Amino acid sequence: MPLNSPINDPLQKFLTGTLYVVATPIGNLNDITFRALETFEKVELIAAEDTRHTKKLLAHFNIKSRVIACHEHNEAQSAKGILQKLKSGSSVALVSDAGTPTVSDPGYRLINTAIKENITVVPIPGVSAAITALSASGLPSDRFSFIGFLPPKSRKRRERLEQLVDFASTLIFYESPKRIITVLEDMMEVLGDRYAVFSREMTKTYEEFLRGNFSELIAELKTRQAIKGEITLLVSGEKIAKPFCFEDIQHQVEAELKKGKIGVLQLAKQLSISCGVSKNMLYDKILELKSTIEQTSGGDKGDNTNG
Repeated sequence: MPLNSPINDPLQKFLTGTLYVVATPIGNLNDITFRALETFEKVELIAAEDTRHTKKLLAHFNIKSRVIACHEHNEAQSAKGILQKLKSGSSVALVSDAGTPTVSDPGYRLINTAIKENITVVPIPGVSAAITALSASGLPSDRFSFIGFLPPKSRKRRERLEQLVDFASTLIFYESPKRIITVLEDMMEVLGDRYAVFSREMTKTYEEFLRGNFSELIAELKTRQAIKGEITLLVSGEKIAKPFCFEDIQHQVEAELKKGKIGVLQLAKQLSISCGVSKNMLYDKILELKSTIEQTSGGDKGDNTNG
């Protein structure tokens, strides 16, 4: 049996009276999962953020399951009817327009109520714009904070940004193309001219990534007649300025090594704090540079790696 073969596939024992939370593509329909399609075919009902959008997706895959609306304006009311269906034994799939439901999309109230009513909730994972952008951003991904949409009004937006000033993790935002320039200007004013990654139309024909400080992104976007498409913006944490490049500090490291007053380990510790990067990575780089210097100078002048 292949190592990636599912031993216990929930769809082989499809559960009645279950709420399935199903992720859908954010642009490229080929990103749909087999489990998502199988779920759509088997459920009695699909609760969608926008029925027109979801019906187009289902039609593309020739799926004819019944679709009802469950969006932010009717979620409280529609949740009552959906819960009755679930209690009577019907299975329901919850979907948003694109990506993973409840991530800056409707569905939280329905899921929360279903859990309180002891209804089984099963996630059918797939695409999320936040994780998709993070994976290709080049920013630290070991710690990140998903913020979603900021308030539309500048004053409230700046107040929210003030709360994020000291966050050391990568910050992930969703934003409207109509507001993106003013949002970047507010970010630069509150957070400083940080490094950021602007991603637009991911998985679609005109997918685009722009990387640079806020000031650079603003200057580029202001040259465009129009900005279109779904935007995910990633901002470096408080301690990260730009992607680290060892060559930028190589002369400083060489000078310290030639002085011989500090060992490789201690130097790596100090630079790790000032540069905001891994001590182990710096240690390896410094050790490699130390070896090169010793070879160039004609011999080993003593090992001081643990000093």
